[in-house]
Amino acid sequence: MLGFGVVLSGGGARGIAHLGVLQALEEIGIRPDILSGVSAGALIGALYGAGHSPQHILELVKSHTSSSLVRMILSPSGLFSPAGLSKLLKETIPHDSFDLLRIPLYVTATDIGSGESVTFSEGQLHPVLIGSSSIPGLFTPVKFGRHYLVDGGVRNNLPVNCIRDKCHKILGSHVNKLYHDHPEQLGRFQVLEKSFHLAVANTVATHALQCDIFLEPELRSHQMFEMKHADQLFKAGYDVVLKQKELLKAWV
Repeated sequence: MLGFGVVLSGGGARGIAHLGVLQALEEIGIRPDILSGVSAGALIGALYGAGHSPQHILELVKSHTSSSLVRMILSPSGLFSPAGLSKLLKETIPHDSFDLLRIPLYVTATDIGSGESVTFSEGQLHPVLIGSSSIPGLFTPVKFGRHYLVDGGVRNNLPVNCIRDKCHKILGSHVNKLYHDHPEQLGRFQVLEKSFHLAVANTVATHALQCDIFLEPELRSHQMFEMKHADQLFKAGYDVVLKQKELLKAWV
């Protein structure tokens, strides 16, 4: 059995907070022995597992403004295309294989055909990452073998269960904390975003109980599709780990 596992939730741009979590863990002396991720958390887990440092991934994110990223992945039909994200993955993780990652990674997606949550940990990597990040209604589903994959957060936005029996301690990083907002303060995308979070909240709460430490960075003012506050998102993840520093040092 491995020592320390980290689970990274989905959350769009707010997933950048996971980088701060990983950076703070490194400074405490903890490097995950195994990773589990969904959607944005899966992408960050793959980049980290491929050997990119949290700071380097942050700079990579900042090098793409939200508008340039949208132009890269928007198809003429108005839906997002996996081609742009595929290009980005080929540049940053040229070996398209789970087996060549330095840290074992479990990626959770949703099979839109069967309605089931599916988890992958071996074989081809890129299409699984793209499928896990494909928000229904924005991205087209990704055909992978017999599956049609969409965002894993639809069924399991905190995939602890797939690694719970593989490591002694688990830290869960969840970047979609529910806040009590006044409806009149919410724009159209914020209403859609919050509706999604409400739909998955019970599953997240259940899976959070399986974590030895469950972290929710303070991200009230940050939206799912806004990438311009990358430094603040990173700091929020970093700071929430420091609040548990003494407990985590004991784990080392």
